[in-house]
Amino acid sequence: MTIAGPDPGPGFGAVRPVPRTPSGLFPSGPPTRPTYREPHPVTGGGVAVGGGVAAGWLLLFGLLGTDVASYAWWTVIAGLLAWVTALVLVRHGDRGVATGVAIVTAGGWSIAAAVVAVRWATSGDWPLW
Repeated sequence: MTIAGPDPGPGFGAVRPVPRTPSGLFPSGPPTRPTYREPHPVTGGGVAVGGGVAAGWLLLFGLLGTDVASYAWWTVIAGLLAWVTALVLVRHGDRGVATGVAIVTAGGWSIAAAVVAVRWATSGDWPLW
């Protein structure tokens, strides 16, 4: 009596065809090189927070001024300090907040320059010295 195993089927021992190598036009798997992601992506919320903080900072320093010249100089000093902070944030922190700080600081400096220009145009005397 012979004991037979399961029927191996018609393809037993047949050589399977080698799958085709994709051309790359339609990739079949994950990329072969690594994908790098931003560790601190810039978000709208971060830009808004940075802009709000910078606006408050410039407002506080601007209120220290008693005339146009002191307002302009306090705004320049506050803006320089804010930009140093933005540079530190770009390197070691949230770049979205740094972007908001830089944008609002530039706007604050533009307002201070406009105030100085209007005073200079109306009085004929340069107000910063």
